[in-house]
Amino acid sequence: MGVLEADFYIRGILASDRRVLAKAITLLESTRPEDQELAWRVQEGILPHSGGAMRIGISGAPGAGKSTFIEAFGMYLIGQGRRVAVLAIDP
Repeated sequence: MGVLEADFYIRGILASDRRVLAKAITLLESTRPEDQELAWRVQEGILPHSGGAMRIGISGAPGAGKSTFIEAFGMYLIGQGRRVAVLAIDP
């Protein structure tokens, strides 16, 4: 694992390649030492390109309307010309 593999992930993420992004998420979640080193390189490579990225966390009780809010807010942002990605995490 080395620079070439990090470049593969970085290029794919910056090109909005969903398959590479999915693999990168798995890589970032890995606890294997060799994966952690590669994940660090990938993060370092994409950080300068994050620009005005906005990260928002939504939490609440079941049935509170989180999904409905996320859809409405996401559609609003898309209407404003923004790009939206949703990463759902179930602890």
